[in-house]
Amino acid sequence: MLAEQDIGGQTSVHDGDQAAGLGLTGAPIEGPTHFSQFDPLCVEAFGAEWFTRGCISAHFQNMVVEGDQVVAQLSEIKTAAGSARIDAAKADGTPVLTGTATIGAGATTELDERRARLAERPVGDLFIIDQVAADYVGVAQQPVHVTVDLDTRNGPLYPFSLVEKLEAITERSPWFDQESPWGGPVLPTEMLSVLAFQRTPPLPIRRPSIGLFIDLEVRYVDGPVFVGRSYDVRHTVLQVGQSRAVESWWTEAVVRDADTGAHAATVLLHQGVFKASFPDYPAAPPN
Repeated sequence: MLAEQDIGGQTSVHDGDQAAGLGLTGAPIEGPTHFSQFDPLCVEAFGAEWFTRGCISAHFQNMVVEGDQVVAQLSEIKTAAGSARIDAAKADGTPVLTGTATIGAGATTELDERRARLAERPVGDLFIIDQVAADYVGVAQQPVHVTVDLDTRNGPLYPFSLVEKLEAITERSPWFDQESPWGGPVLPTEMLSVLAFQRTPPLPIRRPSIGLFIDLEVRYVDGPVFVGRSYDVRHTVLQVGQSRAVESWWTEAVVRDADTGAHAATVLLHQGVFKASFPDYPAAPPN
């Protein structure tokens, strides 16, 4: 569904040729797509409260291409504590993602632990996101006004409508386009990342470089998030880092009802850029 994605004229990992150039087996689907596999499992485990106070927190392990079969699993379910483990794997056992599903604000999430571990590591020299590290960490951007309705495509980053997305969701719920327990239809959890990053303030990332999603957490604070309702989203870069293959940054998007100001949800996205996609990236020193 991202074949027509436009990221300001830059190349995308969702383009088959670019994916091949990075040694990938094909153009990957968008990681949040898998969250729709967990919505029915989490509602079964925790009830409809999942869409009002639930939190899914995931680390993406391996990319998935169109046509791959993926099985989602909820385990170690502690209903009283409002917590469970989540995992997804391909038919051949290749892990796709791992993380936590929790209810309320008390439980530690997968990304709480990952951020804490990464914060202990020295960042080192950055060459693609160096300007982000210098000027944007901890600085809240001006809020942007967004909505996701049924029929409108969601801009150049997400060139598909909710109706088009619902036609592709295997585990589709009538709550997503009809009446829900809260009145009108609610967004699938995977679409909160679309809402939150539909209009992202630009960051000074050096180009050409190709990006990817590494981790994603969607937390309902005072949900649900409704189809067709207007929200204001404020973005803040929380921290930066790097691994052997990527430079990366964490962005928190706080989603508030545009009319009431109520804090509906928070989306935490850890994304990065492949070092190998930046032509001027310094060669790694010999061991």
